Amino acid sequence: MTKILAISNQKGGVGKTTTAVNLSAALGMKGKKVLLVDLDPQGNATSSSGLEKNKLTDTAYDLLINGSETKSVIVKTKFYDVIPANQNLAAAELELVGVKNREAQLKNKLHQNNQYDYILLDCPPSLGLITINALTAAHSVLIPMQCEYFALEGLTDLVNTIKKIKKQINTEIQIEGLLRTIYDRRNKLTKEVSDQLSAYFPNKVYKTIVPRNVRIAEAPSHGKSAIQFDKRSKGAKAYLELADEIIEKEGRV
Repeated sequence: MTKILAISNQKGGVGKTTTAVNLSAALGMKGKKVLLVDLDPQGNATSSSGLEKNKLTDTAYDLLINGSETKSVIVKTKFYDVIPANQNLAAAELELVGVKNREAQLKNKLHQNNQYDYILLDCPPSLGLITINALTAAHSVLIPMQCEYFALEGLTDLVNTIKKIKKQINTEIQIEGLLRTIYDRRNKLTKEVSDQLSAYFPNKVYKTIVPRNVRIAEAPSHGKSAIQFDKRSKGAKAYLELADEIIEKEGRV
């Protein structure tokens, strides 16, 4: 069975796209068939996958708005497949408003694709209709969290949204896990927030911690995941560990 995993946090700069790209690469390297769906109009997951987003003619926008079939918008890369995005997707928020069954447009497309082990949805940093589509389609949500005070505030809003989606639209959805990212062990506040996360969400915080790492930051400018850019870096090793943790949890060894 395909696992659809939304990677979401409406707060920007927490490593959401970095997690989507590197987890896709890590799962792919471990032999899993992975589809990464870029749902952010910034298209950072697309460019980080080595694709020139402004030259693409078939994207997530066409999937959601123009009725394109999923297979027609998929682009293959070395370790995983991609449904790319660019600035055209920004218009989808408004155009979806008048569409019948608007929150389920993505679900209707993705649930036809059972050839993948994992479908990862890189959500935009907002709680608009595109994110609602992702949460309606997903089985669960992976939440990247930078361990700082304002990140906790944003987490409350996201959790409340997930609860509403579960009650009204998608009864299956649950929080898959919270991933601590851009982690600086020297920072006292970082540890305090990390401890709070573990207390509030017992058994939901991943053991894996993604450290603050220069190689992770450098990789997107080369159109690569950190795993392809420097597999020996601390950041790459962390995402490989996360992939192992997810696979083990699913019993998909």
